[in-house]
Amino acid sequence: MSTIFSQIISGELPGHFVWQDPDVVAFLSIAPLRPGHTLIVPRKEIDRWTEAEPELLAKCMEVAQAIGQGVRSAWDAPRAGLIIAGFEVAHLHIHVAPVWDMSDFDISGIEMEKDQSVLDAAAEQLRTALQELGFSHAVPPRD
Repeated sequence: MSTIFSQIISGELPGHFVWQDPDVVAFLSIAPLRPGHTLIVPRKEIDRWTEAEPELLAKCMEVAQAIGQGVRSAWDAPRAGLIIAGFEVAHLHIHVAPVWDMSDFDISGIEMEKDQSVLDAAAEQLRTALQELGFSHAVPPRD
């Protein structure tokens, strides 16, 4: 059975993509810690990051680093936070978000963003930052 992330990647479900390449995609979280909270997901369904081939995990981290540069730039954040939890969806994913302090990592109170225009605007802001940083080759066109 395919995961919700595979369904997003295939276009069966909507996603606010900010990165697409042959191995890895990145799209905004629908329950963001902060605006710009992005999920980096390999196209291949792998449940645990500890089970990923080293080359694919390295590629995911390479994309996470680029997204981290993008969220820092787009939101003028002092840091880009990174979390690999793995409980929400049984498909390897890396959370990257702009952060200002440790309280930004508190996932206990996050809620789904109901206003799609908020996610649209954040995706566009991040795509623009990624293009300005030289990652145009992987930035998809607007949703």
